[in-house]
Amino acid sequence: MVFTNENGNATLIEKDGFYYAPTAVLRNAKIGKGTKVWHHVNMYGCEVGENCMIGTNVEIQNDVKIGNNSRIQSHSFLCSLVTIEDNVFVAHGVMFINDINPPTLDQTKWKATLVKKGAVIGSNATILPVTIGENALVGAGSVVTKDVPANAIVVGNPAKVIGKRKL
Repeated sequence: MVFTNENGNATLIEKDGFYYAPTAVLRNAKIGKGTKVWHHVNMYGCEVGENCMIGTNVEIQNDVKIGNNSRIQSHSFLCSLVTIEDNVFVAHGVMFINDINPPTLDQTKWKATLVKKGAVIGSNATILPVTIGENALVGAGSVVTKDVPANAIVVGNPAKVIGKRKL
């Protein structure tokens, strides 16, 4: 199946059960069925689950794992060692950091980040190596420097807990 625009040009091409834009660069990426990868995406050495959406101008590096039914909106950067569980929403322009003393060329000193299922991260947030708890909400523009508890709402620079999600 090929998705086309009103001019008949291909916007997404089907391959092995997932869909990608012709401008996407996919190298050694394992991509689940039903996932859509939009224009100018750069993905390499990563795994993306089923029924995900990867927005325009996203980069996903080696050793990133994304669960099922997650959305990574445009202009976001997922560096090596980020794990995103199922049903996570990452808004536009979110930056993940794995090197807390840059530039560290020794990758064994890089740190991992875990985003647990159901979490929501607002636009332009910066996420240092932390764990973001299940169903947590990170406000737009926040700088997350410490672990976020499950169901917490955090905002600011540095991000602080201001409430609890009631789901």
